[in-house]
Amino acid sequence: MTNLKNVLITGGAGYVGSLLTPQLLERGYNITVYDIMYYGDDFLPKNNPNLRVIEGDIRDTASLRAALTDMDAVISLACISNDASFELDEGLSTSVNLDAFEPMVVAAKEAGIRRFVYCSSSSVYGVSEEPNVTEDHPLVPLTLYNKYKGMCEPQLFKHQSDDFVCVTIRPATLCGYAPRQRLDLSVNILTNHAVTNGKITVFGGSQKRPNLHVQDMCDCYEMLLTLPGEKIAGEIFNVAYQNMSIMQLAEIVKKVVEEEFPEKGAIDIVTTPTDDIRSYHVNSDKIGRALGFEPKYSIEDAVRSLCDAFRKGRLPDSMDDDRYFNVRRMKALNAA
Repeated sequence: MTNLKNVLITGGAGYVGSLLTPQLLERGYNITVYDIMYYGDDFLPKNNPNLRVIEGDIRDTASLRAALTDMDAVISLACISNDASFELDEGLSTSVNLDAFEPMVVAAKEAGIRRFVYCSSSSVYGVSEEPNVTEDHPLVPLTLYNKYKGMCEPQLFKHQSDDFVCVTIRPATLCGYAPRQRLDLSVNILTNHAVTNGKITVFGGSQKRPNLHVQDMCDCYEMLLTLPGEKIAGEIFNVAYQNMSIMQLAEIVKKVVEEEFPEKGAIDIVTTPTDDIRSYHVNSDKIGRALGFEPKYSIEDAVRSLCDAFRKGRLPDSMDDDRYFNVRRMKALNAA
């Protein structure tokens, strides 16, 4: 066990952060959430004495530098997230996802941070016909989002040193319930439509996407805080579980929602064309082999967790509330 007890999470009030923050607090970590709070922070366990919440922008390096004082590790989640976010002002995405990154890394190193965990994306691979896309596959970004994610990786690793351990994770598309819910990701979109409208619309259908339950993502980040530095220093790991076509995802959602809400009757699947052609089959053998990490939660588990949240009234106004949809929320706020 490493002694990295004081952890700063940028984007700690986001989809992953909202689940990861309470999980790490329960494990005895002291957590600082540093987040711009586009989606609020009501869901964070703010009565926990080991949680510090800072409303801040990662582009404000002076504010971030102050927050990094006495921290041991950084989990870097903050970004303008998901490919469609570039419907927004390109300058916003460039300034947050690229320009702010290396100054943040430098500030972390100068503050004495001993471990920096960077959340990249498996979308850096773009479209690939390879049956198994490993970490060595060329990066073929289709959007600025995945281009910048890929460009930040070497910026991080050039600062790697014995006392500043850097590791990059390329997660699959996440799914499942978290306190700050996103309903603009494949499985979550399909489930929302099935539960709310009794109908699923599939855009395209043949594109393959890797998927990962948001709880597995959190468990992976927790593991990266505990491993010896030499096991992860300078490494890149894919983290995915089930590679499936969009149509296969729709069929799982249909089956589970029909089981969970029998009163809704049969859920129809309707297909329509799409111009989103991202398709790739990610291989995650390396993280299993090198670190022993195996995802535990299936797409079916993710859909059931969302059904449970709908049943308990945790996802009110799920089609219309901007807070579930990153791009809509940032447009509504005129984020800049």
